Parts: sequence; structure tokens; C-alpha cells
Amino acid sequence: MTEKGESSGGADKFESQRLQKLSAIRESGIDPYGSRCKGIEPAEKVKERFKADDDTQQAKCAGRIVLLRDIGRLIFITLRDRSSTIQIGLSKKLLGENWQLAKLLELGDIVGASGQLGRTKTGEITIWVAADGLTFLSKCLRQPPEKFHGLADVDQRYRQRYVDLWANPEVMERFKTRSAIIATIRQCLTSKGFLEVETPMMQTIAGGAAAKPFITHHNSLDMDLFLRISPELFLKRLLVGGMERVFEVNRNFRNEGLSRQHNPEFTMLEVYQAYGDYNVMMDLTEELAGLCVERFCDGEQVQFGDITIDFTRPWRRAKYAELLKEYAGCDIDDIEAVRAKAKELEIEQADMDDAVVVNEVFEATVEDNLISPTFVMDYPAPLCPLTKQKASDPRCAERFELFIAGMELANAYTELNDPAVQEENFKIQLRGQEETMATMDSDFITALKYGMPPAGGLGIGIDRLVMVLTGASTIRDVVLFPLLRPKSPDDGV
Repeated sequence: MTEKGESSGGADKFESQRLQKLSAIRESGIDPYGSRCKGIEPAEKVKERFKADDDTQQAKCAGRIVLLRDIGRLIFITLRDRSSTIQIGLSKKLLGENWQLAKLLELGDIVGASGQLGRTKTGEITIWVAADGLTFLSKCLRQPPEKFHGLADVDQRYRQRYVDLWANPEVMERFKTRSAIIATIRQCLTSKGFLEVETPMMQTIAGGAAAKPFITHHNSLDMDLFLRISPELFLKRLLVGGMERVFEVNRNFRNEGLSRQHNPEFTMLEVYQAYGDYNVMMDLTEELAGLCVERFCDGEQVQFGDITIDFTRPWRRAKYAELLKEYAGCDIDDIEAVRAKAKELEIEQADMDDAVVVNEVFEATVEDNLISPTFVMDYPAPLCPLTKQKASDPRCAERFELFIAGMELANAYTELNDPAVQEENFKIQLRGQEETMATMDSDFITALKYGMPPAGGLGIGIDRLVMVLTGASTIRDVVLFPLLRPKSPDDGV
């Protein structure tokens, strides 16, 4: 793949020139792909410990060359490592015989540098590399992006994330933040007595959610398996087994479309707490997400594209039926009015159950309006086969979804633990789902017959949460290697 405006012939020319320097490095007796580099410090730490009045300080860093200025007998290089950047100074006088190696360096090369710390006349903290302080660690054979523009082509950034990360520092920072968000969530949950567990990613039954699965085949057992669409039913089995508080940061797979909010492989947090309910999960969701806002955002007013999200707590809690009335103008019990609204919205509803039509109208009229965090409570029971119904109104299920910036970020239930009701709900759910290959999970019903404690369950979309907290406009910006359509041979590497 080439830079925008750069022909493939130009790329070949640059690589040819770099191969010549690779040969020159080898001819000088130096391994252009280096070895272990001991005693290095992060650049940020070196800069933090620098003392202007101490001319005996030494430092050793390693990183990629992202800026190189050759001014004759001096070469100034900016190295970038995992922490920051630092300038190194190469002087012909100091390097002696190693000056020839210095003249072979190019943008993108990875080197180690050790020597005395000082400041330049412009005040830049600099490692003045000693005679034996320059170590070649890896040769870059492809022309890096322009220093002032980074890796600008969006498609190329996703396909060559290995360049994107070091060419665009803000991308590296976003993924560091993603990692820190997940670590924060884990720490909070474990401090509350939750156990982190692992459940199967290959399953014999595609269950736990209504979605089309990916299929694989186990050769030794000669059986088809499904990449999981949800870990829910396995985590509930652990409640039966006596693990009263469990969570999993899991990868799920759904054989569905790609969009700004959807990647077929995505990361979810799922949490289950015995003796809780969806109100407990609501409080936990607000605490987890609110903690991340405190740690990773500048205040409670967070900019996301051209909208401002107000994370001030407590967050709004609104009933599904009330929101439908507010934004669609329909009473949830007046199905004729709801279907008339669906027709107005050009929703194809001929073969839809009433509850599905209601939800289609809800999605079309309500969700985009839920900008600041809103817990949507008490969904129609027919939409929630794994959820306990409200004792005060069996038409509603004790379920909430959290919406932020018009996106669903979390989904939670008061979990259904009556095996007879669950089995009947599964039968109803499976009608007309032949395309998803969903089948009855009889073993889960058996598990419920042994007794599952009342519980609350929660799923939070990690990718979408990171999007909101980092201001990323698409899920591809928060997934290191998003799924992309293969390029044709004419498109280049």
C-alpha cells in the first residue's frame, strides 16, 4: 500500500534505496535487526528525572525514529517509544568511527541510544549519544508517512494499524485509554467480590441471544460448533454452581452487518450477581461507567462529535412505555395507533408480532433522542425471553437498556430462574428463527431445575463505551484490528 498521492513505483524506489542502506549496514558488520537492548528507560521517565544543574546524568532509551534533521556534523533525531518522545543528538566529534552508522539512519528505523543528558540551546532535553552509545535495532524498509500529516488515509490506518499506532500518537493514546478503562472496570468488580471467569467461545448451541452465529467444524469430533454470540447461559450455570458474583470480559461473534456501531467480533462485559435484580445492575452500571468518566474524561460534560453528553449523576431512569408516548406519540397498549405509526415510518410489519412492531417504532423514534445517559426500563415481556416479569405488571419485563449518544451501551435483566417458564419462553423464541440456527439449550433448563438464585445480570458493550469516552466516531477507531473487506490485487499491499 502506498501513501496518498504516491505511486506504487515511488514506493518501490524508496524501498530500493532503503535496501541499499540495509546492505551497507550489514557490510559494516552490524546486524540490522539487532538483539536484546538492556537497561533502557521510558522516554517520559528520563525527561521527568532530568535536572538542569546536573551535567553528570546519563540515559539510555530505545525507540523509532519519527523525525531526523541532518545538519552536517550534527544529526538531531526524535525517538518515539511507548511512553513519549525524546531527542537524541548525534555528533561526528563524539561518535568517531560510528558516525558512518549515524549517516545510514532513516525515518522509521528503530535504534537504541545512550549518553549524557543535557539541553540544547532551544531548551530541548537531549541524549548526546556516546561513541559506543548508538545501537541499531531494526531497519525500516517502507517509507513512513509524512512527519506532519501522520498516516492520514482512513482505510490504510485500519489495514496497517502497526503503522497507525506510531505515526499517529493520538491513536496510541486512545488504545492505552481503552486498556486502562478495562483495567478500571476489572479492579472495581474484583473489589466488590466478583470473580473473573472464562466460558467457552466455541459452543455446541448458539444460545443466549437472538443473532446469526458463525459456524466452525471440529474435525476430531466431526461436529459443527458455533462461535459464541453470548456467554450468558454459561455464566448463569455458574450461579447455579454457587459462584454468586461472576464477570467475564468476553469476545462475542455475530454474523451480521458492519456499521459505525457494529463489528462482527466485539468485546462485552457480562456480570451476574446472585440475590440482586435489575435495579442493582442499574446502580452498578452507573458506578462503573461513572468511575471511567471521572478517570478518563475532563469533567462530566463530554464532547462526542457535535453533541455534548452530560454524565452528571444520577442518570435519568425512564420507562419504555413513557418514552414511546413522548417521542412516538403512541400509547403502548393502543396497538392500532402503534401500527399506524409504523406505517407512517414505512416499517414493513405485515408478519410482525405486536411486540416486535412496538419495538421497531421505539427504535425508530426514541433511541436517537437519548443523548445523555438514560436507563430505559421495563421492556415489553414478549421481547425478553430470559427476563423475569414484573410482579405488578406481567406485561413488562424487569429489563433495562442504557442509551448514550443514541447508542445502546448496556442491557440488563432481573434474571428468569423458573425452569418451566424458561423452557416455554425458549419454545416461543425459537419459532421462526431457523435462519439463526438457534436450538433449545436443554442442559440450561436442567441447570435451572437444580435451582438458580434470584439474580441480576448485566452486559456492557466495551467498544461503544470506549467510543463515547474517547470521542471516537466509529467502532473501527477503538478496535485494534477491525474486520475489513479484502482489498483487490489492484489496490496494492
